[in-house]
Amino acid sequence: MAQPPKNVEQLVGHLFRIEAGKMAAVLTRLLGTEHFDTAEDIVQDTLLKAMESWRMRGIPDNPSAWMYKVAHNKAIDWIRTEQRKTKSVLNDQRDAEVTSDPFSGAEAVFAEEEIQDSVLRMMFACCHPSIPVESQVALTLKTLGGLSVAEIGHAFLTTEETIAKRIYRAKEKIKEQKIKLDPPSVFELPQRLNSLLRVLYLLFNEGYHSSSGDVLIREDLCAEAMRLTYLLVNHSATNLPKVNALMALMCLQSSRFEARTSVSGEIILLENQDRNKWNQMLIQKGLWFLEKASTSPTLNEYLVEASIASVHALAKRFEDTSWDKLIALYDVLLEMKPSPVVSLNRAIAIGYALSPEQGIKELQKIVKLEANSHYYVALGNFYLKLYNYDAALTSFQNALAKTFHTPERELIEQKIILSKQSGLPNGTDFPTAL
Repeated sequence: MAQPPKNVEQLVGHLFRIEAGKMAAVLTRLLGTEHFDTAEDIVQDTLLKAMESWRMRGIPDNPSAWMYKVAHNKAIDWIRTEQRKTKSVLNDQRDAEVTSDPFSGAEAVFAEEEIQDSVLRMMFACCHPSIPVESQVALTLKTLGGLSVAEIGHAFLTTEETIAKRIYRAKEKIKEQKIKLDPPSVFELPQRLNSLLRVLYLLFNEGYHSSSGDVLIREDLCAEAMRLTYLLVNHSATNLPKVNALMALMCLQSSRFEARTSVSGEIILLENQDRNKWNQMLIQKGLWFLEKASTSPTLNEYLVEASIASVHALAKRFEDTSWDKLIALYDVLLEMKPSPVVSLNRAIAIGYALSPEQGIKELQKIVKLEANSHYYVALGNFYLKLYNYDAALTSFQNALAKTFHTPERELIEQKIILSKQSGLPNGTDFPTAL
């Protein structure tokens, strides 16, 4: 029995996030990678049809199954139309699918095992070595992760136009080279897997600290990144230490979701979080994956970042944080992945381990963070600890000018008011990446 047609837009938006990538992967496998765009168009048409139909008739008991059936039927119609246009003979497998009853077999095509297999194949197809790495990442984030071009641009710190061009070139490469949805060989696997892990890492990061402007966390993106990573963990060919390390990082980071924001959506910083709200089950899972990842003698960036996350997860109180251990881990990470953001977090750790003065000195050594609001907030908080309210105020005002993220702006505005009042307590926290 259909449910009343209320909150249809919200439901369709939610389903788009969690189902569109799966549908596109299965349809692309059915139609062929040369019809990549057609598969995406069918998904979009299905979502529009759902919006229209559910408003009039109500939401079906199983919305996902309804959408899969509609998408399957649209794909069959498209194949038949193309067959009539070209008068070509399809191969036996596709011919069998075409001549079957359009309303039969949807369950088989969209069975859970088939969906997972198709998504994995699509993930590796997007990460084909003939496609430039940046385009691989952009295409997979757009197709399977459900991110907008704007969100991907934020992840890459580049423009929407650049991302759109990367996605277009990747699709053209797939068409030109007729890249198939075949699993990579044992020789191709390492190269494609590295790109794929980067995709999932960026997808999770976008969810962990959203660039959308109104919310801090987008749990749907994090959940999708974790789901796709878990597929890799459960596949014999990709159950490798670095995959487990990424899974560990995601579990440990997501364990703090409930404590990171207030009921009204305000940011609660690490020092002030109620650690009783940290999800202990996710922490234990993260530590378990971290142990599996540590069996390899070779370090990788995900292992180091997961180890950093574990230091925070294991501290019963903020005061118990092993800052010296964090500095050592950031030193390793900085060698592996030189980055101003890594340097920022290392400087913050030094400020807590040694002194606010030393933290400020380390921050002032960093270049290429002139547009980073977190950099100025970190400076402002160390100045607060030194009771230098004028310098703190200037830093927070610089930070406010560098962000359009609503929760961050609200937090910084509070710090500006408190700085002007010159009566802040010690121990003010800052928005670190962890």
